[in-house]
Amino acid sequence: MTIGQLAETTRVPASAIRFWERHGLLPTPERHSGQRRYPPEAAERIVLLRKCQQAGLTLAEIREFQQDQPRRKAMIRAKVAEIEQRMIDLDHAHQLLTHALQCGEEDIVGCPKFREQMTAWQTPDQVP
Repeated sequence: MTIGQLAETTRVPASAIRFWERHGLLPTPERHSGQRRYPPEAAERIVLLRKCQQAGLTLAEIREFQQDQPRRKAMIRAKVAEIEQRMIDLDHAHQLLTHALQCGEEDIVGCPKFREQMTAWQTPDQVP
């Protein structure tokens, strides 16, 4: 398929596809009469690249993700730890905002329930 067809199929701009090629994240396609021609697997690779980006991987991490097993596993372990910490942070933000919607205190910092939550967030392994 042409780059236009690939872009349409994956809903990714052709400019992004060319960018990923330049940075070694997509294999260089064959050319026929000067036009890039992509195999069907290219669409799958693009889905993987988009999911990696959505997971917060940098271009360097995505490149490493596609490399040899030991380096890839180390990077993935570090990324999983980072994502788990973000999930905790998002949970705390959700708790704060949900409480703030219901709290009658003028200054939420003075709210006893909020203060309990803050203390729990600062204490490892304690769930509020």
